[in-house]
Amino acid sequence: MSGGPEPDDRSPTRSARRRAREFALQGLYQWLVAQTDVAMIEAQIVVLPEFERSDTDLFRSILRGVIQEAATLHKTIVPLIDRPLIQLSPVEHAAILIGAWEFSHAPETPYRVVINEAVEIAKSFGGTDGYRYVNGVLDKVAARLRPTERPNGRV
Repeated sequence: MSGGPEPDDRSPTRSARRRAREFALQGLYQWLVAQTDVAMIEAQIVVLPEFERSDTDLFRSILRGVIQEAATLHKTIVPLIDRPLIQLSPVEHAAILIGAWEFSHAPETPYRVVINEAVEIAKSFGGTDGYRYVNGVLDKVAARLRPTERPNGRV
C-alpha cells in the first residue's frame, strides 16, 4: 500500500491482534483519504508479506465494521472532539474510530486495552503528540460507551 502510513516493524514481538489493528488503521487511512472501496483495501493489504502474522478475523471485523458504521461512530465522537472531523489527521481519526468501534463491538476487550492499543498505533503511525489526543478522546468515548467498566469514571 503506498501513500499511507508505513508500519513500524521495530518490534517483532507485536501480537497478531496489534498487527491486525495496525493493518486496519492503514486501510482506514486509505478509506478516509481516498475513499477507496473496502474490497480493494482488503485485497491490497492481505497480500502484504507481514499480513500473515496478523489476526485476519480481527482485521476484517474492524475494517468492515468501522466503514459500515462510520456515521454512527461519528455521532458518538463528534460531540467529544474540539474541532471538526475534517481537521483531524487521518491517523488520529482512524485510531479513534477503531477504539470507538471496539468499545461498541468487542466487550471482551477491556476498555484499558482498547485505549492502549489505539494509543500505541497512533504513536507508531501518527504525529508526535497525536496519540495524546487519541487517548483523551477515547477516554471520553469510554465514559459514554462503557460507563460501568471504568472505576470512578477514570481510566
